Amino acid sequence: MSQDYSQLFDQDRAHFMHPSTHAHDHASGALKGRIITGAEGIRLRDHEGRELIDAFAGLYCVNIGYGRTEVADAIHRQAKELAYYHTYVGHSTEAIIELSSRIIDWAPAGMKKVYYGLSGSDANETQVKLVRYYNNILGRPLKKKIISRDRGYHGSGIMTGSLTGLPSFHQHFDLPVEGVKHTVCPHWYRKAPAGMDEQAFVRYCADELEQLILAEGPDTVAAFIGEPLMGTGGIIVPPKGYWQAIQAVLDRYDVLLIADEVVCAFGRLGSKMGSQRYDIRPDLITTAKGLTSAYAPLSAVIVGEKVWNVIEEGSQKAGPMGHGWTYSGHPICAAAALANLDILERENLTENAEVVGAYLNRRMRETFEGHPLVGEVRGDGMLCAVEFMADREARTAFDPALKVGPQVSAACLERGMIARAMPHGDILGFAPPLVLSQEDAEKIVAITKAAVDEVAGKVLG
Repeated sequence: MSQDYSQLFDQDRAHFMHPSTHAHDHASGALKGRIITGAEGIRLRDHEGRELIDAFAGLYCVNIGYGRTEVADAIHRQAKELAYYHTYVGHSTEAIIELSSRIIDWAPAGMKKVYYGLSGSDANETQVKLVRYYNNILGRPLKKKIISRDRGYHGSGIMTGSLTGLPSFHQHFDLPVEGVKHTVCPHWYRKAPAGMDEQAFVRYCADELEQLILAEGPDTVAAFIGEPLMGTGGIIVPPKGYWQAIQAVLDRYDVLLIADEVVCAFGRLGSKMGSQRYDIRPDLITTAKGLTSAYAPLSAVIVGEKVWNVIEEGSQKAGPMGHGWTYSGHPICAAAALANLDILERENLTENAEVVGAYLNRRMRETFEGHPLVGEVRGDGMLCAVEFMADREARTAFDPALKVGPQVSAACLERGMIARAMPHGDILGFAPPLVLSQEDAEKIVAITKAAVDEVAGKVLG
């Protein structure tokens, strides 16, 4: 390591507080750091000069791949023309006006307005406020509770961390707060009672949701939030008919549906958004990540006509809604998003996600069929997961102390590929950039196979 990098690591350990990182291990140097120095396509370069396949697109977000100078050029042009002005009291810019129209074109039918922030977490915070505002304007002050799902991920704030259904995001934060409830995770393999087929499990999930609404009181339940396909909870594909069954329950009790599309939107599932993929009819949609492919921070809350009409009519009595962020509709971020959408559309990366994603998932299933370490391979579009189980048929998990998932992730890294050990269970996740080729998909499968075999030899003897 050069002296320059040694100094950088010293400064990093001294002053940078990393997210989701063991504080003592990082500060002491026990956790080896990595400085990313460059990237192109699906590959990263680090401070040691290593080239790494990024099979997780950062954090599901670099849909167009790395090194797109067109986006940098768009950011540069916008920064020179107008780096910033706020969007309060009707102020706007050409970039954000165009982007809002483009987002509506990507969204399912029935969507009307777009509100901007900088992250999926702040976007879901906005969703909570919109749900409360909507019901207060309608004269329903008790109808405020929001139902999420076990293992769902919706952010790391106080309210959004409460909506998240992963224990690690609650521990030592006094979460979840009042007014947030959780229902069944729709993962048939791990969550279905013994002997229950997938269609019966769908009915079970819908019944559990209905019983929760009835127990809380339908006049108190305002909204249900869910990812079309669960991401951080383990890349969990909904069983066929799941969303139709859930929506029937929500319609029965006048409960709004928030589709959290932070991971699924902008081509990742081989459709414009996950809502179209699974025939979901949301009232509100949350997007971020793939909106700019992470070239700049930007989130977009898409408001459906039903909710917007209440907001617009309510303003005549209540005045302006008292909600806003300093950087809502930031012009530089909007320029990055427009350039990103241009690339997605021009190169038809949604179709590539459909075709190459299906190929990746098929090859993973073929490769790990019957493997003694693997319980399930699942995925859709350009998302895939391999879940490790001590006993596939009995659905018996490994002792968490063995850290089977992290071991496989580390073995992949040693072979030049980044795949994510998911934060709940022994699951290895894949979410490559949508520019992935079949050739690189094969490399991902081959590296994964070698890594899994290595860990199987250690764990199973």
